Amino acid sequence: MRIFGIDPGLARMGYGVIDFDGNSLRLVTYGCIETPAHSPMPTRLIQIDTQLNQLLKETAPDEASFEELFFYQNKTTGISVAQARGVEVTAVERLAIPLYEYTPGQIKQAITGYGRATKIQMQNAVKMLLRMQEVPKPDDAADGLAAAITHAFGQRFKEQQRMR
Repeated sequence: MRIFGIDPGLARMGYGVIDFDGNSLRLVTYGCIETPAHSPMPTRLIQIDTQLNQLLKETAPDEASFEELFFYQNKTTGISVAQARGVEVTAVERLAIPLYEYTPGQIKQAITGYGRATKIQMQNAVKMLLRMQEVPKPDDAADGLAAAITHAFGQRFKEQQRMR
């Protein structure tokens, strides 16, 4: 199964694509879609949609996993990210890719075993789980990979439950 993980964002949307066969994880690709801060909002949203649509078609995932927006102290930032997230969800839905969502705490728990893990702990866990040479950078890309891995682990649990 190929899983496309997304860490929603406007300035930087992190993504990570992995293959999961029920026993092992394999890194396919990861990175970020970045939009310039000085560009008008509609231009930035179109850029995200266009680039994400291209990535989804190139990687052909079976399922997609999103990190849920949880809490923002700055309402303006939260609204902007929510708009970008809407475009990101639409891009996935347009291609009829099943979409799953996980809170930041669920992702941290799945990846490190601790729901309040730090960014560094998360990055190191992602590096280890995917047998990478270096910690994935930037943070947003590592978060996209973590969302994909979380979904893979959830799938493994469902398969184990189904066998009983």
